[in-house]
Amino acid sequence: MSFKPDSPFVGDVISSDNIGDRRSGLTPSILVMHYTGLPTIERAIEVLSDPVCEVSCHYVIDLDGRIIQMVAEAKRAWHAGLSSWHAETDINSMSIGIEIHNLGQHTGNTGYPDFPDRQMQAVERLSRDIITRHHIKPCNVVGHSDIAPGRKTDPGEKFDWRRLHAAGIGHWVAPGPLDPADQGYGPGDCSDAVGQFQLALKSYGYGLKASGILDDWTQTVVMAFQRHFRPARIDGRIDRSTIDTLDRLIEAAG
Repeated sequence: MSFKPDSPFVGDVISSDNIGDRRSGLTPSILVMHYTGLPTIERAIEVLSDPVCEVSCHYVIDLDGRIIQMVAEAKRAWHAGLSSWHAETDINSMSIGIEIHNLGQHTGNTGYPDFPDRQMQAVERLSRDIITRHHIKPCNVVGHSDIAPGRKTDPGEKFDWRRLHAAGIGHWVAPGPLDPADQGYGPGDCSDAVGQFQLALKSYGYGLKASGILDDWTQTVVMAFQRHFRPARIDGRIDRSTIDTLDRLIEAAG
């Protein structure tokens, strides 16, 4: 199935048949960043087109900045999987997914590569175009790990959210300063402060309940938050730095 590119920055159209209609009249209000986690862009496109794999995305961005569109924005791509944001669970029907070619964290001895400048420039151009056309709010520019904590870790702690924010894309504040002596609340801790932080995470968009207990799921969600907004230490503990960062994000969001 061929289609006309939605963005003027698209270099190639390589269509995927792994698509559907957006459900319940939903339109794009979320932009989700992924990394491919595969060795080559060719292999990524192959997987994103294979009906057996049952995955796809709207756009793929190569290391050199080439942008490939695989699914028309009017269609529902299969990139988010089991996920939630602001209590919505059909993220595929209300989002656009960008796959950024990168081997990712789980690459054995090869390491987790940086995202090249030319690639990030392309991410900026495409993302700015998408959020402008669809009026996507800064807080709804998210990573796969934000909407699927624990199940996914992409685009990972090396992805430059600060750079995107400086380019007018997404939401970000300078992380609260780290104190090595501050261990905060850890696994199993129970307090009103933990419950308040859970409520704050939920209000920002993350999927969890306020129990007042730092259980396994809360730790997983905190790590997802840290991976995006406080990547210097991703430990799932609720310390002053993490609390301060989230408080200022909520304040900046108005």
